[in-house]
Parts: sequence; C-alpha cells; structure tokens
Amino acid sequence: MGAEGFLGNLSDKILLYCVLLFSICCHECAHAFAADRCGDPTARLMGRVSLNPKVHIDPVGTVILPLFMMLTGVRFLFGWAKPVPVNPLNFRHFRRDEIIVSLAGIGANLTVALTAAFAFRALTFVMGVAVPGAVYTMLYYLMALNVILAFFNLIPIPPLDGSHVLAQALDFETRQKYMRIGPMVGFILIILFVQTPFFWTIMRIPLSIVFMIAGIPGIV
Repeated sequence: MGAEGFLGNLSDKILLYCVLLFSICCHECAHAFAADRCGDPTARLMGRVSLNPKVHIDPVGTVILPLFMMLTGVRFLFGWAKPVPVNPLNFRHFRRDEIIVSLAGIGANLTVALTAAFAFRALTFVMGVAVPGAVYTMLYYLMALNVILAFFNLIPIPPLDGSHVLAQALDFETRQKYMRIGPMVGFILIILFVQTPFFWTIMRIPLSIVFMIAGIPGIV
C-alpha cells in the first residue's frame, strides 16, 4: 500500500474511532440522565451526565480494545465505557425506572443513527447536494455503529442492558440467579453469540431500515 492509501485508511480509522467514542459517550450520558430523572442522582453527582469522554473512558473498552482492533484490521470497531453507577433504591418506581434507565442508552444510540440518516437524506434529496467523502463516511459510521451498539445492547445476557430489562419480568429468586451469571461468563456467552450467523442476519434488518431512511439502498 502506498503512503497515500495508508494515510487515507488511517484517517478513516481515526474517524471511526471518534464516532465510536462519541457514540458510547451518548449511550452512557443517556443512562445517567435517565437515572437522575427517575430519582437517582448518583451518576449526575459524579459528573456522568456529560458527553465529555474523560468522565466515561474505560482503559480497556475505550482505549486498548478499539486500538487493538484498529491495528489488526477489523472493519468495525467495538468498545464500551465505564458503566454508569446507579442506585435503584433511589428510583420512584423500581421496575419501571430500571427498564427506563436500561433502555435510555439504546434509545440514545438509535436517536444518533436516525439523526445521521435524516441528515444524509436532507443533504442528498432535499438540498440536492452531493455529500463530500469525509461527511459521507462520518454519517455512514454514525448510522451503522449506533445501530449495532443499540441492538447489541438489547441482547438479554448480563451485563448488557437487555438483561436488566428481562430481569424485571422475572420473580425475585429467578432474577437473582439470572443476574449472577456474572461479567466473565456473560462476556464469553456474548462473544459466542455475536459470532453466529443468526445475530448478523437479525442485525441486517435494523441496518437496512436506517440506510433505507437515508436513501442508501442495498448497502448492507
């Protein structure tokens, strides 16, 4: 690869990393904001109702893993931020608020994806403007990465957000056993699940819908 090709590829990876960082900050900020609105100020008092990466960065999930994936040539980066501290005892309605807070991050990612899709549509179809390469790439990453983050977090395996939603439908004893799966076992199960064709077949549906809204047919 020539120097120009290398620099172009590097700039795309840096842009992708910036989009990932912004997206996971939106996710965690939404959790913190929702918890505060539901009566638990813990995250707000720790400065987590913010898009400032400094308050959300996890050394492994936000720095080491994404950089490792960039260096090894993975097409899409993945990562996570520090979990937002939540004290459910402060919630006004425990089960309802637990679901609201759990879904808030997913809602934030879908909002970002749809905003990027409508922005792309407005530029190309409403304003009749050809989207510049860098802007096209940024909007594409915002759409794809946020859809993937949103639906990935819906997987009902602890500690993902989907597990907290499902837990509220279980009786107390079953819920305690379910949530005791633990981060290590849960992480292994998640890795195995995302390797299955089923996961990516399902993922194509929301991705296709968002790209259709943007007016980018057949890109997935």
